Parts: sequence; structure tokens; C-alpha cells
Amino acid sequence: MAVYHVSAQMIGRSAGRSSVACAAYRSGEELTDKRLGKTFDYTKKDGILDTQILLPKNAPAWMADREKLWNAVEAKENRKDAQLAREFQISLPRELTIEQNKALIHEYVKQAFVDKGMVADVCIHVEKATDGGAQPHAHIMLTTREITADGFGKKVREWNDKSLLKEQRELWAEVANHHLEMHGHDMRIDHRTLEAQGIDLQPQTKIGPQSARDRLAAIEEHQQRARENGGKLLAEPQIALKAITQQQSTFTHRDVARFVNRHTVDAQHSGGV
Repeated sequence: MAVYHVSAQMIGRSAGRSSVACAAYRSGEELTDKRLGKTFDYTKKDGILDTQILLPKNAPAWMADREKLWNAVEAKENRKDAQLAREFQISLPRELTIEQNKALIHEYVKQAFVDKGMVADVCIHVEKATDGGAQPHAHIMLTTREITADGFGKKVREWNDKSLLKEQRELWAEVANHHLEMHGHDMRIDHRTLEAQGIDLQPQTKIGPQSARDRLAAIEEHQQRARENGGKLLAEPQIALKAITQQQSTFTHRDVARFVNRHTVDAQHSGGV
């Protein structure tokens, strides 16, 4: 069952981050940040399936070199709180092969970002999902400045607009569904919230890097919502069927199990769901 997940974040210097270090980690390469005089070596990192830099038509060829690209970004930014790059993380349909997912993400990145003038550093990773299966996903690091003959020019503030983010989220569902259909898969993903889809379940909270106290609170809230969802699904199993059939016309017991697992806690904590 294909899953919709698109998240966006800003990679900023105020948090002590380096775009060169981020690019090295996501690509599994050894890159040197000239501003910091520090080398970041992630060549032993596992789970990296593909890396590629996609350039707009007016970009100079040297921007296809990952180390040169992100060092140029670092050199252009002088502020201590500079926004270095924007990053999208997107779950890829596990129903597609690696080559099919590469074609899918490259088409999406070209339409959503590159055609608008951004350089996109695309890295495809795979990790184990909660159900034990493989879950491929893509990290997309994006430049934030216009491209000039000398390299990078002024910041493009329009790229931060919430309306553009909404378009980018919707476009992912459109392009992904086209590729799923093209390869004969009877399923769809939906960018809308559960409420907008008419599904009476609580969305799960996102648990990211936080202080220990905040993280424990986020975990507690996540589990509470999962328990509430488990109770609803026990009382009204048709909620799960409605949600699944909105995405695919045929399904298996395994699809139902994946849906329940994603929206509830395990059976020990959810009364047997």
C-alpha cells in the first residue's frame, strides 16, 4: 500500500549546520567544507541507492560537482543565521522498482524545483519500515538563490511561499499516481489530510530531534492518538476499509494490517488491534 509522505525543512547555519556536511551524509561521500576547514566522511554509510545532481538549463557545469556546489553555497552566505538550503524528504512507492522510482523522483524534481531555477541534489535511500519491509525515500537538497554567470545571485524569497509548498505537495501525489498507473499498480496516494479525505482518525504526531523532555511528550501524544485510533478501528472497522479503497480497488489482509499498524500502536497496547 503506497504511503504519502512529504516533509520540508530549512537547513540553516543558526543551528550549527553545514550544507556540505548534510550533502556528504545524504550522498554517502567524503566532502570537505572549506569554510570550516573540516572533512566529513560518510563513505561507509549503508542504504544509499542512488545520487544525482539535477541542474537548471542556465547552471554552469561545475555545479554538478557536489563538493564545489555546496562550498559555493557556503561561501555566498555571510550571516550567522543564513538559510543554506531547503530540503524535502519524500517516501517513494515500495511497489515500484528502484529504476522506476529513480525515473519518478527525477520527473517530479524537474517539474517542482529545477524548472523554477533551483539546483537539486537528489539522494535515494532505503530503510526498514515498521512492518519489516523496505521503505525507499528521497532526500532533495535545494539551493535558495538565483543562478547567475558568476554562480549564485540574490535569494529568491518566492520559493519560501506556503502556496508554492502546497503546489509541490499536490504535484507529488499527481506525478507518483501517474507512475503507479503507468506500471500497472491499482493504488493511489492522497496529499490531503485524513480529515479532508473523510477518514475519522487522528493524524500521528511527527517525532523529530528535540530535547529529552519534549521528545517524551511527543512520544506520549503519539501513543495516545494511536490508542484512540485503535479504539475507533475496533468499533468501526469500516474506517480502515474506506481509507484503503480510496487508494486502491483491491487489497489483501497484509494491506489492512499495514494500515492498522501505521495508525495505531501494537496489539499489546491497543486492545488487540
